[in-house]
Amino acid sequence: MTTHPDSRPIITLQGHILRQQSQFPEASGTLSWILSALSISSKMIASHVRRARLQNVLGAAGAENVQGEQQQKLDVIANDILLRTLGGRDGVAIVASEENEEPVILREEADGERRYCVLFDPLDGSSNLDVCGGVGTIFSILRYDRRARDAHASVLQAGAQQVAAGYVLYGPSTVFMLTVGQGVDMFVLDPDFGAFMLVERGLRTPAANKSYSVNEGNRRSFPAGFQQYLDWAQDNGYSSRYVGSMVADVHRILLKGGVFMYPPTKKAPQGKLRLMYEANPMAMLIEQAGGKALTAPGQRILDVPPQDIHQRVPVILGSADEVDHVVAALTAAA
Repeated sequence: MTTHPDSRPIITLQGHILRQQSQFPEASGTLSWILSALSISSKMIASHVRRARLQNVLGAAGAENVQGEQQQKLDVIANDILLRTLGGRDGVAIVASEENEEPVILREEADGERRYCVLFDPLDGSSNLDVCGGVGTIFSILRYDRRARDAHASVLQAGAQQVAAGYVLYGPSTVFMLTVGQGVDMFVLDPDFGAFMLVERGLRTPAANKSYSVNEGNRRSFPAGFQQYLDWAQDNGYSSRYVGSMVADVHRILLKGGVFMYPPTKKAPQGKLRLMYEANPMAMLIEQAGGKALTAPGQRILDVPPQDIHQRVPVILGSADEVDHVVAALTAAA
C-alpha cells in the first residue's frame, strides 16, 4: 500500500479559525469575520507587492504621514485596502492606522453585540520594496469599550488587553502569523489555491540563539547599556542580522531565536517603534511563543499604559535567554 509522502490534514486559515471558534460556545463569530477580512486584505496587498515595479507603484507617494515620515506609494495602497476591507465588517467599531492621524469610528456598538477595534501598520518596512526586500503588515485587535469617552480612549488599552495579534510577511512566500492568546500558529499562502494553509501550530521560539538584530548605524547614540551589550555579544561570537523591516526581523527570531532591539537614540529618545501598531502585537506573539518582550528592564511591553495612539517606545524582544543578556548589560550600566 502506497501512502502520500505528506499525510498531514489540510487546514486553511479560515478552517482553523472556525475550529477554534467552535471551542467557545459563547463566541459570536465576530472575531472570525475580522480575521477573515485581514486574510483577504493580505492577499490583495501581496498581489500589489509582487507587481509593484510592473505597476509603477514603487517609491515615495509625495506626502508625509502623521509621523512626519515620507509615505511610499504602497503604504497608501495597503492602508486603503485594509480600511475598505475592515470597513465592510459589522464587527469592527474602530480602525486605527499608523498612517492616519486619528482613529476612525465605523459604527457604534448595538446592545448585546460585541465589536472590536483593529489597529494596524499597513506596510512595515515599505522602503525595502525598492530593492525587493521583505515587508509586512502588523495588526492588533482589542475589544471596543463603549463606555470610553471617545475613539482615542477606546483604543488606548494596554497590550495585555489584546484579544488577537499577528503579522503578514510578504517575501519569497506570504506568511500569516497569528495568536488569539492560545499560542502562535503559522500559515503560508498557497498561490495555486488562493488560501492560507496551516503549516505549524503552537510555534515556540528557541530559548537562545547567538544572534541579534539592531540598526548598528545608530550605535554611537545608543545608551551605554546597549553599547556594552553589543561589545559583549561580539566578544562572544554573536552574529548580526538586521533587515530593516520589523516583520522580517521578528519573523527570523520567532523561527530561529535571537534578540531584536530598537533602543532609544539621541534622535528618538523615546524610541522609534509605535507601541500600539508595532510593539504590542509583536510582544503578544513573542510571549505566546515562549519569549520575552520588554521596553526596559523589568517593564513588559504589554503592561505599558498607552497615553497616545502614536506613542513610541524602546523595544527589546526575542528568545528569553537572549533578552536576559541585554537586560543584564542595561542593569550593569545603570
